[in-house]
Amino acid sequence: MSSVHKILEKKARPLFVTSPESSVYQAIQSLAEHNIGALIVKNGDKFAGIFTERDYARKIVLQDRNSRETTVKDIMDVDCETVSPNTSIQDCMELMTKNAIRYLPVIENGNVLGIISIGDVVKSIIDEQAYTLQQMESYINDSR
Repeated sequence: MSSVHKILEKKARPLFVTSPESSVYQAIQSLAEHNIGALIVKNGDKFAGIFTERDYARKIVLQDRNSRETTVKDIMDVDCETVSPNTSIQDCMELMTKNAIRYLPVIENGNVLGIISIGDVVKSIIDEQAYTLQQMESYINDSR
């Protein structure tokens, strides 16, 4: 089974970050600009948490708060689950399903290497299954 490292290699997308002091409005602008659903929150060089569209919907919109006056630190997830580059895709799927989460920051030695989404995990599993099927078909055809 593949690991998170393989997903990060294939993504080759820059890591989008916000600070805890940024306004929620600025963070939402960044999500829209980059067409992503989550931002890593860093306080200087230190990982501080994650900010997602779900945080915005549940903690700003539904609570009738002002996104220009509320800071990211007021609504971000500071106790989010994280994984390492060596975590298996299966373990990620189980963690995301069990905790009903869509994003996992990837941390190694205190450094944020990236973020993976449930879509990344599902795609990895599908790709791996397609490869396995291809190998089986090749084996069957070669043995005829």
